[in-house]
Amino acid sequence: MLRLPPLSYRQPATLDEALAILAGEGPAARIVAGGTDLLPNMKRRHQHASTLVSLMGIPSLAGVVDGNGGGLRIGGTTTLSTVADHAAVRARYPALARAVESISSPPLRNMGTIGGNLCLDTRCTYYNQTEEWRRSIDYCMKEAGTICWVATSSPRCWAHSASDAAPMLCALGATLRLASRDGERELPIAALYRDDGIDYLTKRPDDVLVEVHVPAEADAAHCRTSFWKLRRRGSIDFAVLSVAAAVWVGPAGLVERAALWLGAVGSAPREAAAAAASLVGSPLDPGTISHAAELAKKAATPMDNTDFQTQWRKAVVGRYVEAALGDCAGLPVERLPRH
Repeated sequence: MLRLPPLSYRQPATLDEALAILAGEGPAARIVAGGTDLLPNMKRRHQHASTLVSLMGIPSLAGVVDGNGGGLRIGGTTTLSTVADHAAVRARYPALARAVESISSPPLRNMGTIGGNLCLDTRCTYYNQTEEWRRSIDYCMKEAGTICWVATSSPRCWAHSASDAAPMLCALGATLRLASRDGERELPIAALYRDDGIDYLTKRPDDVLVEVHVPAEADAAHCRTSFWKLRRRGSIDFAVLSVAAAVWVGPAGLVERAALWLGAVGSAPREAAAAAASLVGSPLDPGTISHAAELAKKAATPMDNTDFQTQWRKAVVGRYVEAALGDCAGLPVERLPRH
């Protein structure tokens, strides 16, 4: 049985108390919410901390607030089940509900939080193993080593981003609010990520993700959205590809604006900007969608760091983009063939 190392566990009752603990403990402390990613990683000695600071006892960080036409605010410790099942999320942002309810399994969605999923550690076949396995082949650069086993001549780590909420929230143009003892700041969800498998977040260790704001202009009254996810099994497994699409169509039936983001094909959510731009000014029809799907493949750089062959994962990007945009267009989408 894998066990946690000895540690101190703190349960602050207010945000100010949590920020004070984090500032006082410094790098030795880590934030924990649902713990569905961090605690298994600590058991396998991927991640380390001498103090865990739980955010789950702070009421102000949890819950969904519907702005009644003014967007949606989701507290950082709101559980994934709460987000996926919330009436306002399902009615106004159906693709976000679909993305969140695709995460893992019901028991883990009951524990995991939206903030935790956005800050999910990057993953790799050579990293997400037991301590003994990693030691036997020599550690990779993400864990005390000097080499990336995915690309042995590379100076950087290629572990991939596996968050399902992140690509969808990026496509919706969501922002988040961070707090520390130095004050609060707001930034686009996309700015939370750095394209580096090790140093993958721009968030500081003492920053608390307070809330996510999803703008009104991206709700179902203004925008068509879709989310598609590829994984080995239909549940539980992490994504090996996800596609998040948001399309704004004008009265004349022409696309006025579009956003297309890919997950699990890089160390950060990857924007398929050229593909999205190709849709603007055109009707959302099969020809336009097919062209955008071809362009989207250029934004994906799948590596040998997760399930399925890399060449097949690269090719299937186009199929999943077609499926997601077909959803947005209201076109019938056939079931994609199994690998």
